[in-house]
Amino acid sequence: MNTNPARGMRDFLPEDVRRRQYVIGVIADVYQRYGFEPLETPAVENIETLLGKYGEEGDRLIFKILKRGEGAEAGQADLALRYDLTVPLARVVAEHRARLPKFFKRYQVQPVWRADRPQKGRFREFYQCDVDAIGSRAMVVEAELLSAAGDVLSRLGFASYTLRLNHRGVLSGLLEAAGVPAGLHGDALVALDKLDKVGPEGVAAELRQRGVPDAGAGMLLEFFSSVAAAQHTAAADPAAFNRAVLDRLETLLAGTRSEAMGELRDIVRLLVPGGAGAHVRLDPSLARGLSYYTGAIFEIAVPDLAGSLGGGGRYDNLIGMFLGSEVPACGISLGLERILVVMGERGMFPDNLAKAPADVMVTQWSVDGVPDALRLAAELRSEGLRVEVYPEADKLGRQLKYASSRAIPFVTVVGDEEAATGMVTVKNLGTGEQQRVPRAGVGGVLRRG
Repeated sequence: MNTNPARGMRDFLPEDVRRRQYVIGVIADVYQRYGFEPLETPAVENIETLLGKYGEEGDRLIFKILKRGEGAEAGQADLALRYDLTVPLARVVAEHRARLPKFFKRYQVQPVWRADRPQKGRFREFYQCDVDAIGSRAMVVEAELLSAAGDVLSRLGFASYTLRLNHRGVLSGLLEAAGVPAGLHGDALVALDKLDKVGPEGVAAELRQRGVPDAGAGMLLEFFSSVAAAQHTAAADPAAFNRAVLDRLETLLAGTRSEAMGELRDIVRLLVPGGAGAHVRLDPSLARGLSYYTGAIFEIAVPDLAGSLGGGGRYDNLIGMFLGSEVPACGISLGLERILVVMGERGMFPDNLAKAPADVMVTQWSVDGVPDALRLAAELRSEGLRVEVYPEADKLGRQLKYASSRAIPFVTVVGDEEAATGMVTVKNLGTGEQQRVPRAGVGGVLRRG
């Protein structure tokens, strides 16, 4: 029988889980420092909740669940696995609006599922780490979200990363200036979102295929290429680079889209210098494929990585689809799986990240000694230590070898002599040293290492 998990799905062994818990712990801690509260939603949603929220390509990637009984035989679906955490959040806000604060700030770390083509760093089941702010149109929200995401990356050890920033309104203005008909804006955005994946030629071919005029496509790609070429100056003076991009956009848009331009300028102005502000780069080519974005959009990039570590933006209309009235909202999502892959490949996990399942292993000599071994383990656990009990009476050498193979740093030994005198022998498997200490003092010796 094939024991591999389904394609795009994975088993997580203990070392994998410890790494995941470490990263999730950092993310949750940072988000809590910004005043965000935890939220969880079901893995399964009604299919109508999800359909029509992610655009043409996103809808095709939804994992649908067949109806039960005759409906399944007919291929009908009424439920679906959660595609992301944003649409479920919008549903929750619509359902529980009266119980939530005026400004609802939540973070959520849960798995999502997409019927995508598995590849390196891309899976069919993966975790998202979302942080969203509901209820305010102020650009303070965008600045705080970018700052929180930057703090997470810095805490995890990413010294070089870019928080790409754009605005859907500005992008729409560029499409208009390029002569792209309004009815083709959606198609153009889908194509432009692939610029960093397929390059200018690939995007030009897709724009042509989707009916965008060659002259307009050429104008857009020429402008985006010139901005990309100036990126080498951004590291030296990111503020000057962002100002230059804003000024050029003002010229191209000829005074139109003033609200969108004002919001972009406010976000850049509000970013704290030396923090996330040093990593934010205006990128007019950034499109973000999801159709529900209405304002600022973000994406997180690191050097030498195809694709992003996360992204997000403002989606003021999404909750209104459920509630019937517009509710301002903005969020950013970190891709846990890609973060883990990059950190693993680049050796970014801390050296002191626990690799052993226990701090100490309690050995046992005979069946008669089992009750005392369990009592000793309970005493040590009550002092906050992680304790594994060797489950069988066995030769000491075999027990020491087992503990060493598990990277457990210490073992305790209680033989006849130790039992008679109320002592315990503690052996350090790293140095080979051992000492006999009073039973009441074992915990202190182990904590001191």
